[in-house]
Amino acid sequence: MSTRLLYVADPMCSWCYGFGPQLRTLLAGRRDVELDLLMGGLRPFNREPMSDAFRAMLREHWDHVADASGLPLEPAALQIEGFHYDTEPACRAVVTARRLDPSKAFEYYGAVQAAFYRDAKDVTRAATLADIAAEHGFDAGVFATELESEDARADTRRDFEETQRLGVGGFPTLAVGYGDDLFLVASGFVTADVLEQRLAEIDRRVKAA
Repeated sequence: MSTRLLYVADPMCSWCYGFGPQLRTLLAGRRDVELDLLMGGLRPFNREPMSDAFRAMLREHWDHVADASGLPLEPAALQIEGFHYDTEPACRAVVTARRLDPSKAFEYYGAVQAAFYRDAKDVTRAATLADIAAEHGFDAGVFATELESEDARADTRRDFEETQRLGVGGFPTLAVGYGDDLFLVASGFVTADVLEQRLAEIDRRVKAA
């Protein structure tokens, strides 16, 4: 029987970026795992320009992520001209990937993260998101059209609403499902070995109940 994991995240969440290698390590060692991606919406529909104070706050967070994860976070991403920290387009792009080919959604999600945090690309732009999709096996034209569709927008809003319904207040959040019940595995950054330990403990508790 496969293990169902629910991953609630946002591709523009720095701690989600830092957590990515740990989650991928877990998945690589657990071929029985099925991963469901739910986009949380860190700062959806934000239209405020980034102030110097906001950039400084983010840079401080990014330094903590870099220290914990060992991943570089490119500070030039905070200097993109005309950039608004609106995470809805990137979330909608992952939802679009999930709609077109669920088997590629997690890979695409990671590619969007890398494009922003590693390569300082503006992942609020539809053209950038379609280019990333083309690099990962999607038809760029089909993806671009689907990205701007009302169905994709509606599905993204439903992801945000489901996140709120579940009471998830921070990202990354990972839960494991047993039947209709969900059990919290991690809220925030933890290592792959901690994830394994917590999954084993939850499994023991559920089977003993």
